[in-house]
Amino acid sequence: VQLQASGGGLVQAGGSLRLSCRASGLTFSSYAWGWFRQAPGKEREFAAAIRWSGGSTVYADSVKGRFTISRDNAKNTVYLQMNSLKPEDTAVYYCAAVQSALTLRLGTQYDYWGQGTQVTVSS
Repeated sequence: VQLQASGGGLVQAGGSLRLSCRASGLTFSSYAWGWFRQAPGKEREFAAAIRWSGGSTVYADSVKGRFTISRDNAKNTVYLQMNSLKPEDTAVYYCAAVQSALTLRLGTQYDYWGQGTQVTVSS
């Protein structure tokens, strides 16, 4: 199984980025998908997730209204559209996949992780 995250970069506050995570080696539609982030010196935290079927989503309060997670089952890809970025959004962003979970907010529930992509927001 491979999860390849991309799309990170340097952006000014108020700007936008779209992260992508392309998966291979698993049945994409059978998994729920999450995005987590880890800032320097901080613990990894949940950002957003999208459920297995129907595509319903859940967000951390810190990103709600600014970030949008989506999935394209035909392309085996999950996206994170990030708008109105703030300096505090600076982190390495990781995508993750889970086949079964009690909660999508908990990173330990996930089965597979991507390598991370750096997002830096300047003030």
